[in-house]
Amino acid sequence: MKFTSRKDILFTSLLLGVIVLFVGLIFLLIYQGKDWFWASLWLITLSILLLWIYFDTSYVLTNRHLIYKSGPIIGKIIIADIREVEVNKTLYVGIKPALARKGLIIKYNKYDEIYISPKTNESFIKKLLELNGEVKVS
Repeated sequence: MKFTSRKDILFTSLLLGVIVLFVGLIFLLIYQGKDWFWASLWLITLSILLLWIYFDTSYVLTNRHLIYKSGPIIGKIIIADIREVEVNKTLYVGIKPALARKGLIIKYNKYDEIYISPKTNESFIKKLLELNGEVKVS
């Protein structure tokens, strides 16, 4: 089952602000007659990367794996290895393929954890518990 990421206003505002800043810098470089081609190419590439992450962040629960994708960041976790899920928390350090606050911190293996923000935390947890009933939800 596929779950898209929730997008909160903070992340959306930051993304739009950075892209507007990049476009402004491109116009400023062109206006000043500087070597604008390479700088513009880098700024456009970074903007495309940010948009890719924004529009292509999702999570898939299969019978065996939790697959996460956030732009070029792709990974999978074996569902049997998931031991705990913390609800309505935010992880500020580590792997964070998410676009909103107050999501889920998934703890797996012995010390690994990942932060995700599915559209609805409840439906994601319900499906996860169907696949692995031993997961502790806190």
